[in-house]
Amino acid sequence: MVAKDSPTVPPSRRGDAGPADRAAGDFADLLDGLPDGVLVADAAARVVAFNAAAARMTGVPAAAALGGDFRDVLPLQDAEGRDWWKCVAPYGGLSTRTRHPERSLFLPDGTELLVTAAYRRGERGRVERFTVGLRDAAARARRERDRADLVSTVAHELRSPLTSVKGFTATLLARWHRFNDDQKLVMLETVNADADRVTRLITELLDVSRIEAGRLEMRRQVVDLPAEIRKAVAGRVAAGDPGDRFRFESRGELPEMWLDPDKIDQILGNLLENAVRHGAGTVTIVVEPDAQEKGAAVSVRDEGEGIPPEAAQRVFRQFWRGPGGNRRAGTGLGLYIVKGLVEAHGGSISVRRAPGGGAEFRFTVPAGAPDHAV
Repeated sequence: MVAKDSPTVPPSRRGDAGPADRAAGDFADLLDGLPDGVLVADAAARVVAFNAAAARMTGVPAAAALGGDFRDVLPLQDAEGRDWWKCVAPYGGLSTRTRHPERSLFLPDGTELLVTAAYRRGERGRVERFTVGLRDAAARARRERDRADLVSTVAHELRSPLTSVKGFTATLLARWHRFNDDQKLVMLETVNADADRVTRLITELLDVSRIEAGRLEMRRQVVDLPAEIRKAVAGRVAAGDPGDRFRFESRGELPEMWLDPDKIDQILGNLLENAVRHGAGTVTIVVEPDAQEKGAAVSVRDEGEGIPPEAAQRVFRQFWRGPGGNRRAGTGLGLYIVKGLVEAHGGSISVRRAPGGGAEFRFTVPAGAPDHAV
């Protein structure tokens, strides 16, 4: 095994190499395609493979690593500053060892890495190959911060409606006969609205989980996209928004669209809610054929202040709430979910300045076909 473009298989002669060298080059290409770092040492503790991710994480070029003692190429230390390789003695110690579980270790410059190791042994338990896997600890820290943010957001969003539900139900149970019917109705309507809010939050969390795990199930069928948009607008009006707040334009004939109607409703609902809540003036929805995707494009525009250009790349991230980060604006998960649902259809979504000065969210979805339906 050799690393890509190593001295063993010069790039200029790769085409003339024999089968073994070509196989080694293919294997090195495969390692370079991995997101995690990989170092492989032979029976003599010499590095025979060092992929691109390992070079990026350690700052050691692959050419400098190949052929060197792996302990010099990757001088890892534990949190107390002890030489990790002296502690574990990979080529000594128990011959029954097959792997080391992942743990946090440090390079001399303080860079933290998540390190795993595995052995391949030959006769009498002698180490023939020692493989080290490296992962970026900063990525794990970011994920942990995201989880902490999620827990904090969920706790905050659930506490308010549950406190309201508890307060009103306790009051009604204790003083039922002191209230008239109109007062009871107001309290029960408030409890019902807060229960709906909790349900929406739980639905959002489940959607985020499915998107991150790649477990969104698509149930495609023929969808009349203009009709779905009209239905979404009618739902906003029924919820109390003035009808003249919305304008719908259908431009051109669309192909037969095979989409998941529930997810399309969710996309449209979130985008309309975002435009109403954060925008101003008339909300314009435009649907038209999209020649590039051979499908349809839907634009939702408002006439508010719009989104600053520097924030355009962040609006689809989790917990984005716009300038000020107002928690009352929602969980900050809606646009992240919209992006995940659009991409699950094979489409894309972007945000830009609308012709009227506000924000314009535009998503495209391919037409699909019956044989793509699930």
